[in-house]
Amino acid sequence: MTAEESAVRGPRVTVSFAGYNRAWAAWIGDRLERQGWQVVFQRWDPPAEVPLDVALRDLLLVEGRILVVLSDWYFKLGPRTDAEWNAALRAVVAPNAQRFAAVSVGSQPMPSATAAFGGTTELWGIGAREAERRLTHVLGESPGGGASSSSTLGGRSGPRYPHDQPLVWGGVPRRNTRFTGREATLQRVYDLLQASEPGAGVITLLGMSGVGKTQVAAEYVYRFGSEYDVVWWVPADQRGTLRQRLAELAPALGLTTGPEYGERLRAVGDALRRGEPYGRWLLVLDGADDPGPIADLVPTGSGHVIITSQNREWAEHNAEVQNVPVYDREESIAFTRRRAPRVTPDEADRLAEALGDLPLALDQTAGWLSDSTMSVDEYIALLGNGADLEVGLRVAADFPMTYYTAFSILLNRLRETVPEAVELLRLCAFFAPGAIPVQLVRGVPAASLPERLAGLMEDTLRWNAAIGKLVQYSVIRWEATEEEGGDPESTGTIHLHRMVHATVREGMSRSDQEVFSRAVRRSLSAANPGRPSDTRRWSRFAKVVPHLDASGALSSRDADMHRLIFSCLSYLYLAGEYVAGVQLATRTEQAWKAVFGEDDPLVWDLASQMATLMRATGAYAATERIDRLVIERLSAHRGPRDLTVLRAEEGLSADLSGLARYDEALGVCQDVLDSYLELVGEQHPRTLNARHNLAAAMRMLGRYAEALEVDRRNLQARRDLHRPRHNLSLTSENAFALDLRLLGRYGEALSVLEQSVETHRYTLGPDNPQTLTAEVNLALCHLRTGDRGAAHARLGSLLERAERVLGDTSPLTLSVATCYAFVLRAHGGLDQARAIGERTVEHYRARLGDAHPFTIGALGNHALVLRAAGERQQALLLNEECLADMTGALGPDHPWTLGIALNASAGRNLEGDLEGAAELSRDTGRRAAAFLGPRHPLHLSCQIALATDLRGLRQRQEADKIEEEALAGLIATLGSQHVHTVTARSRVRPFWDFEPLLA
Repeated sequence: MTAEESAVRGPRVTVSFAGYNRAWAAWIGDRLERQGWQVVFQRWDPPAEVPLDVALRDLLLVEGRILVVLSDWYFKLGPRTDAEWNAALRAVVAPNAQRFAAVSVGSQPMPSATAAFGGTTELWGIGAREAERRLTHVLGESPGGGASSSSTLGGRSGPRYPHDQPLVWGGVPRRNTRFTGREATLQRVYDLLQASEPGAGVITLLGMSGVGKTQVAAEYVYRFGSEYDVVWWVPADQRGTLRQRLAELAPALGLTTGPEYGERLRAVGDALRRGEPYGRWLLVLDGADDPGPIADLVPTGSGHVIITSQNREWAEHNAEVQNVPVYDREESIAFTRRRAPRVTPDEADRLAEALGDLPLALDQTAGWLSDSTMSVDEYIALLGNGADLEVGLRVAADFPMTYYTAFSILLNRLRETVPEAVELLRLCAFFAPGAIPVQLVRGVPAASLPERLAGLMEDTLRWNAAIGKLVQYSVIRWEATEEEGGDPESTGTIHLHRMVHATVREGMSRSDQEVFSRAVRRSLSAANPGRPSDTRRWSRFAKVVPHLDASGALSSRDADMHRLIFSCLSYLYLAGEYVAGVQLATRTEQAWKAVFGEDDPLVWDLASQMATLMRATGAYAATERIDRLVIERLSAHRGPRDLTVLRAEEGLSADLSGLARYDEALGVCQDVLDSYLELVGEQHPRTLNARHNLAAAMRMLGRYAEALEVDRRNLQARRDLHRPRHNLSLTSENAFALDLRLLGRYGEALSVLEQSVETHRYTLGPDNPQTLTAEVNLALCHLRTGDRGAAHARLGSLLERAERVLGDTSPLTLSVATCYAFVLRAHGGLDQARAIGERTVEHYRARLGDAHPFTIGALGNHALVLRAAGERQQALLLNEECLADMTGALGPDHPWTLGIALNASAGRNLEGDLEGAAELSRDTGRRAAAFLGPRHPLHLSCQIALATDLRGLRQRQEADKIEEEALAGLIATLGSQHVHTVTARSRVRPFWDFEPLLA
């Protein structure tokens, strides 16, 4: 904004302001433009070597009046003494008083010579209306006669009054009143965001640890936040934390949702994308060092996103990367002198050289020097000698050695003055860096702590003093948790910088590390939410999971830690966080093998849980190998009838189903169910789970009626045992509705799913994989009942959500893509259907192979696209190939084989092979009647197709009879006005779409 001019023509006024007061300058400039002034902005930041009177005289080189926005920041830039300012103001402003005017936007006393401005108009601490009234008289009579009118600027809305916070504001750190420099970086970020297209306003502030990325982002918020209606700050180092904080934006936006953060997250994403209720929004994702797990959560829309990170890979995720370097030397000197006024410019220069201009090191060092009598030269000598470190430090590649030395000096000082603060800091170092809930810290049992720290935990005054001292020296940052209030002894969040975290841990002896890590583990164990199937506890799991690694929980021998880890893995699975779950399980497996040995039963229990997570990503071959090893090793340790062995066999049945070995899967499911019935009884949760799996295996074999009866019984049992809204009850509800739909009972399925999907969204959240699965089922019910528009809209949204949440190649995403492609084809989007279909076929080939029924079925759907595009011969060849392949994979009577045969007969008919078409239609109809029943829609479709073929062969009498019987069947089962009945009556040849079922 250093050279911005308005389009308004009138007398010119230059607004001179310190960058820190940019929001005030923008508001003042806007009000003056409305009065008819032509406003030019000039940021005040003269180099330290330029005499103050020279810098002030430079302002006189501009045309027109000069309005100075005074604050403590305006005077301290440099920094300059009051005496220097008084001399310069008397020399420059007093003789040119007719050119100058001033407003004050700060609360601190100002140099006495500001009287040279002829009086300073106070704007600090008053409301917008009064401030605007006072501003009207600052420059004398305004060109517009003093009236402030939006009509002067074409009715545009102006910047928000700086004292008025954006309408929605959350999580933003307190403003750093010592923030220095970075003017070019801040302006560059502002310019890039303002010039960005909707959906592309994403900036990544990139830099090493301690360079001040978070401080730059926070300063941007305070300088430019008045231009937004929503400002929301989110810690982004963990996917779970990011999801939770984004979800908390829902009530702040006034969105009506259920209590689960998954549902809120979806609502927030939609609201930001649409720009409703607010189009001007800013999100800051702080500490996002790993784009992979969280890139899909970055919102799009008309607003802006700022990411702070050490990872340049954000450039591959639609983000503009802006480097944040260390301070330049002038910034280092100015910051150091502001932090420690007793330090001279020369001393600040030498100190900056010694510390490599690293902002975090300068902040902590200058904060300590301001309280110390040690001279700067003595301190630099200590740095040069490596100080007197208690323990040698191992230096990470991106951490300057000078930082470790400087920080050790600060810690030694704290040990002498507030030793409890150092002990508290050492404890915090065994939580993860970043955000640490105070409740977890205060939850550490006093009995597990050293005596001094145990006393601190029980003494509120000492706790507050220790926290205050660590904040004072910029060792930690403490933030109130907004919904909990600002009571630091029991609520809020401690923020520990990664660099501080690593330095403190590395500086501790092994015995001390064990004491503190054990204490933190006990806090995490006490905080174990338990029952991961209870969605109401998921937000508590999200707070615990990030701290497992740092606390040493993964390598602990404590059985409580093992239970906590298994609970966290179950939570990650149920919440759909499969990748994060696999990563945690992998790290835990490595630790447990080292601690317990590779053949310990606990390691194999963990392997079984890891296979469950991996299976959700579609890695069926890998999980089959794991599950077979688990069964072998646990059977040897515990016997083949142990419940953990049976659970692994349940996993094996799912692996076999994923690999399309459906008969084998059914056999395993039946054996497991029989064992559970004998061992734990009919109503035990594991028995019900085994019965659910048996129905799924039946469904994959096309035995829909049998599956329906098993699922009907299981649904009632689960509702009785748990509750109707329990996630297992909802799983059975969706399976029951799926069976109904596959049997052609579309209306019944729709009536079940319309309520069920709403319950899924409310209970599990809209982006939970279980919810997405239920919504696919509902969309296809809409399609089968003739509402193509609803099916098209829902599946399009589902595909976007599945890709964002689960990735492009997850089993659920590929299933949604397959269904969306055939709906697009029917809805007129042939080109898009072709593109999605071809991409899906390639993914199936890569993950499952050419001979898998899903690959064959997706190719069969592609043949329908080719036929619709007029490529009939190629479509027929592909249809015949798919028919042969599906017959080889599943046999001639499986519903998927029969469906492809229905399509192949149509292809033969179109290519003139009427006898071949009739023969295939007749055979397919007989098989469908025998396998699915004479009233199933697939059999009736085969009969309609056969009638068409016979009519082409001029066998009209038989054709009419078959058609009449088929229409009667359709009317009896679906109704006279159902879309299938209407199209059959119109003699539109039916076709069949392949749908990949997920067991």
